[in-house]
Amino acid sequence: MIRYELSCDNGHAFEGWFGSAGDFDRQQTMALVSCPSCGSAHVAKRLMAPSVSTARKKERRQELVVQAGQKEMMAKLREVVTTIRANSEDVGERFPEEARKIHYGETEQRGLIGRASAEEVRDLLEEGVEVAPLPVLPDDTN
Repeated sequence: MIRYELSCDNGHAFEGWFGSAGDFDRQQTMALVSCPSCGSAHVAKRLMAPSVSTARKKERRQELVVQAGQKEMMAKLREVVTTIRANSEDVGERFPEEARKIHYGETEQRGLIGRASAEEVRDLLEEGVEVAPLPVLPDDTN
């Protein structure tokens, strides 16, 4: 996992965790990276100071602890995503429309997953429709 310091074009600073540098680039190209404060999809990496350590053994121990923690976190996150997918209806591109129908009581309450643009998500949130992105997780084949 790689942690990046990010900022949007509105000046909001936040951090993001990605499976690799390529994973960040891929998600940004697909407009999956957006500012949690304003929803802007115009996000860039900020300059970060490198981590410097003078004791190699201490550094390696810390690395092992972090790796174990990351594996545990990823396993829990993977479990949550699997549960959400198993208990939700995938409505694809109809997500904004179906989410509104549920919000306004036009159809039964149920879990939904699907696709929406950053603008569609922003509109849903402004209407009071509760939505959240479902993370795309790296596979465990490496």
